[in-house]
Amino acid sequence: MRPPARPRVPPKPPVAKSAMPAPTAPVSRAARADAGARTEVVPQVPVQAPRTPAPRTPAPPTQALRTAARGRPAVSTAMTRRLDEKRAMARHRLVRRVALWASGAAVLAAVVWGAFFSPLLALDARQVEISGQGTTVDVAQVQAVIAQNVGVPLPRLDTVGLRDRLLELGGVKDARILRAWPHGLDVALTAREPAAAVPVAEGFALVDTEGVRVGSAPEPPAGLPIVEASLEPDGAPALLAALRVLAGLPPDLAGEVTHVSAASRDDVRTTLASGQEVRWGSDDRVPLKVAVVQTLRQADPGARVYDVGSPDLPVTR
Repeated sequence: MRPPARPRVPPKPPVAKSAMPAPTAPVSRAARADAGARTEVVPQVPVQAPRTPAPRTPAPPTQALRTAARGRPAVSTAMTRRLDEKRAMARHRLVRRVALWASGAAVLAAVVWGAFFSPLLALDARQVEISGQGTTVDVAQVQAVIAQNVGVPLPRLDTVGLRDRLLELGGVKDARILRAWPHGLDVALTAREPAAAVPVAEGFALVDTEGVRVGSAPEPPAGLPIVEASLEPDGAPALLAALRVLAGLPPDLAGEVTHVSAASRDDVRTTLASGQEVRWGSDDRVPLKVAVVQTLRQADPGARVYDVGSPDLPVTR
């Protein structure tokens, strides 16, 4: 917008000179006295003409006046610079914050990819350690199950599903799986060891303390008692009662047991190496019954039968 034209300055009017009194002829002292007696002489005061003020020239409009003319408040130059600096600093902080967030997101994406999708932490079958297989677990079967997960990054490895598949193998009672970074696994097995041999048509079935069949043998292994019980579902309570009685015996007494029979859950009997028979009844209160048997054997070592089915009223024959 072009600034308005400067108005023309009118010329200053001439200033009138002061009127000076005209010289008068000298008057004698007598005449002045006589004139003074008649009239009083008023001294003449010079009158000056009125002075006309010169018009002021308007100053050119400044940026503040132009801003005010547009209806906006006038801002000083220093304040404008400060506002510009604040805006620049705010933009700088925003750009820096965006750059930091972008860098963090990129680093996080790289870490996630490296841990969950790259071969950096993949499972290597050569670095898998297996322990606790005992005498009933086939290690080759365990390795075959684990081999299905070779190449899977350890953070993505489903250890719960792997454990469930291992528990389906024969002889595996429990399994604990730990990641061995960066490429291995530590597999600790709890094997089902045979606790008794049950006669069957093809020989002997080897069962653990929970009645689970863990193997077969044509002859009973040395050190395993023979349990006369049925492996059918209806005979499971009697078999479990006999196994619980065997599990509750102290080592010295358990080492003397050569034969166990369980016609029912409430009729468990054991035969010792000496030929003596212990009638336990059910598998209830086994620790008390064991203490009673030990006492009876000391009190009457020649007895052939120790009946502790009711430990409060034991009987010897």
